[in-house]
Amino acid sequence: MNKWQTYLAEARRNQQVSNEPYQKKVRKGYVSDRNKMTRTGPQRKGGAPFTKNPPKGRSKSAPVGFGGLEEEVEPESFEKQPQLDSKIWQDDILNKNISKRLKKIANEFLEGLEIGAVMEDLRFTGSLANYNWSKYSDIDLHIVVDFSKIDENVELVKGFFDEARMRWNDLHDIKIYGYEVEIYVENLGEVHKSSGIYSLTNDDWIVKPNPEQVEFDYVTARKKADSITTEVNMIDKYLIKKPRLAIKSIDRLKNKIRRTRRAGLNSPEQEYSAENIAFKILRREDTLDKLSNMKYDAYDRVLSIGE
Repeated sequence: MNKWQTYLAEARRNQQVSNEPYQKKVRKGYVSDRNKMTRTGPQRKGGAPFTKNPPKGRSKSAPVGFGGLEEEVEPESFEKQPQLDSKIWQDDILNKNISKRLKKIANEFLEGLEIGAVMEDLRFTGSLANYNWSKYSDIDLHIVVDFSKIDENVELVKGFFDEARMRWNDLHDIKIYGYEVEIYVENLGEVHKSSGIYSLTNDDWIVKPNPEQVEFDYVTARKKADSITTEVNMIDKYLIKKPRLAIKSIDRLKNKIRRTRRAGLNSPEQEYSAENIAFKILRREDTLDKLSNMKYDAYDRVLSIGE
């Protein structure tokens, strides 16, 4: 039985022993497994103390040496570059050696899943496929798969791929010219908001970036990020005494962050919107990691029994 059949069988068994909707039960399962993986890693600066020491690991949400909330993100890291990174691009075409290596990574990722998934396209996107790249950029590698060819329940397939790619990103630290490779699995036909998308399969641009359209409102983005950071620190103050309230506040704040970023990506400015830049600031300063770690700690406190 291959991994997809095993995953499907386990999901169906879960359905039989619960009155929860099938999709919700499966989603809870993979989120739980994901949380176990993301729990590993060093404790972030400024966070509430854990009830037990997590194993050592590495944070993939911020570059090496850049992590404490007290560190300031340089506005210059968001400035428009005069050209695409010459280490990655040659005459606006992806470096052939890089293309070959990324294809190898994507193919081996899918083969390792053992579910017979067919790659419809392989896409390079994100800031390195645009003029807003910096030393903090990642290589966003999107593997395009037709979810419906695997199972009619595309939400279930998405959950499987989300779990698989998060596990891969957690276990691997592959860098190309210093840029970390991050894998995503995207459903065929899914709308991806970006002004720079390159197909490695066709060796051509799907959406070619325009340097004239790169404009940032860093001041507004900084204010938005600072407002979120203030809320995080306020929750941190009452987490120990009121962990249940903290969990509710953290969930509310996470939903707020997701909504505002989505609104920014759907705006005419897309990834250059103040909302998306604010999200990047929060990620680089480890505020998002701190928020997640706070929830883990609050959850542990709720379930713990004192001496």
